[in-house]
Amino acid sequence: MLTRDTDAFVSFARGIAPDFGPPCARAAFLVAPDGFAHADQSAQDNRYMADAGGFDASAASAQHRALQRALSDELPVVCFPGDPATPDALFPNNVFGTAPGRLVVGRMRHAVRQREAARVDIRGFFRDVAGYAEVDLSTQPHPCELTGALVIDRARGLGFCGLSERCDMAGAALMHEAFGLRATLAFDLAPGEYHTNVVFALLAGRAALLSPAGFADARVVEAIAALYAPYAVPVGPHEHAAFVCNAIALAPHSVWMSARAAAALPSGTRAGLHQAGFEVRSATLDAIEAAGGSLRCCVGEIF
Repeated sequence: MLTRDTDAFVSFARGIAPDFGPPCARAAFLVAPDGFAHADQSAQDNRYMADAGGFDASAASAQHRALQRALSDELPVVCFPGDPATPDALFPNNVFGTAPGRLVVGRMRHAVRQREAARVDIRGFFRDVAGYAEVDLSTQPHPCELTGALVIDRARGLGFCGLSERCDMAGAALMHEAFGLRATLAFDLAPGEYHTNVVFALLAGRAALLSPAGFADARVVEAIAALYAPYAVPVGPHEHAAFVCNAIALAPHSVWMSARAAAALPSGTRAGLHQAGFEVRSATLDAIEAAGGSLRCCVGEIF
């Protein structure tokens, strides 16, 4: 099922058992911020990005290495080199995604990011080392920026796809099929939002962080919150701006976010995560956040 009908999706999703697959990845991959710089094309529709003077390549590189060390406490983490010709490549989850046995290559909106999809080393790693089949969406015309646009409940096989200039309805259909999902709800993001994973985090299939301001229709927020009650935690404007929703659970009992996001958590939000069984873990990423994304954007999941 792929639908914009919230009621139909909720009716279907309520009966789905968490037997689709493991809720958390078995490994992760990063791409180093080599050539880290302001990308003019990406800035056209990413209001979170700093101006060119706000980029510190040395600091971003150091923070990225520290992030890999920190995440390696929980699961194996591979890091590929960056490329100065692709300054946004440190956010690989928009371009490369996985399902068991499959690598999905997305189609980016901007040409500067479309170059990333041509990387033979990342494709070769999954094809020749991991033995994954490849589903290549990068050459078709519809933008579909993978797990930037599509938040996935891996335990149930449910997708939540925010539509924007970075993903249209045809792109949503392509991703729904490529990831083999049982059902996907498509909805409009609020004006000015570019990716769903900046306004919505789904943690190990059992809890959600939601910023209502990031959705065009409040009924979508209410429906998602009802599905993941009692562990659907609302996020206010201050936390939203600090990338609290750009979080990820890489193990069943911890949630990773940037140090800035963790510092912005009010006691009620932190308590809600604790009640859902999550310890908050963080890494300093302020230099990387100048590029308009945060911790979750840096992490490619390997299922």
